[in-house]
Amino acid sequence: MFDLTGKTALVTGAGSPRGIGRSVALALAGLGAKVYVGDINLQGAKQVAQEIINKGGEAKAGKLDITSAEDRARVLKDIYASWVKLDILANIAGITQPVTVLNTTEEDFDRIISVNLKGTFFLTKDALPKMIENGYGRVVNMSSVSAKRGGGVFGGAHYSAAKAGILAFSKALSREVAHHGITVNSVAPGLAATDIRGGLEGPEEQAKMSADIPCKRLATTEEIAAAVCYLASEEAGYITGEEIDINGGSHMD
Repeated sequence: MFDLTGKTALVTGAGSPRGIGRSVALALAGLGAKVYVGDINLQGAKQVAQEIINKGGEAKAGKLDITSAEDRARVLKDIYASWVKLDILANIAGITQPVTVLNTTEEDFDRIISVNLKGTFFLTKDALPKMIENGYGRVVNMSSVSAKRGGGVFGGAHYSAAKAGILAFSKALSREVAHHGITVNSVAPGLAATDIRGGLEGPEEQAKMSADIPCKRLATTEEIAAAVCYLASEEAGYITGEEIDINGGSHMD
């Protein structure tokens, strides 16, 4: 099951050494996919791509600021030149900011929305024509438990709004493209052991952060990557417009 041999994938935000994107890229490659590692940090992206190659996989890396139309076009052109098609788009890139509404500036708001929502929207839009032409595609977007419970985890209301927008965008798009053989789904993690909050917390701090989580721990990036792999697989072909919650029980609906 979940054999991705012959499939090609683009993973955004995959250059962080302790990020969800890196684990997604490695997991997809481990199932046989050719993986393009995109990140605003080119050096980090190259390191992840090399890690995949060292394990016997096929990968490329490129600088990708998902808010840049030029970067998006260049990366997709590179993918098509190398592998002809794009089967899987994993929109993982994202940023957060812990700030109250009263202390949120317009610049703060625009930056969070631009990366988390606008960038995902337009990269997906850019990738769709080839997927439609090929009659196949798997789009997996990264949301957050904050989108469903209204924050209270890490990040401000603008972050929750952006991640809630991801859920609505995914559902709306899934209706538009399902008849082309393209599925669009989301993953909504809770607190995870990554550097997105500015650094990975130590065991004591993680224990405090997870005290109210029924599973009493933070998610691992590998657990989140596993859900992305499932949604990217042939076996998930009849699932679209849905989200998988990975939050240890911190939010149930």
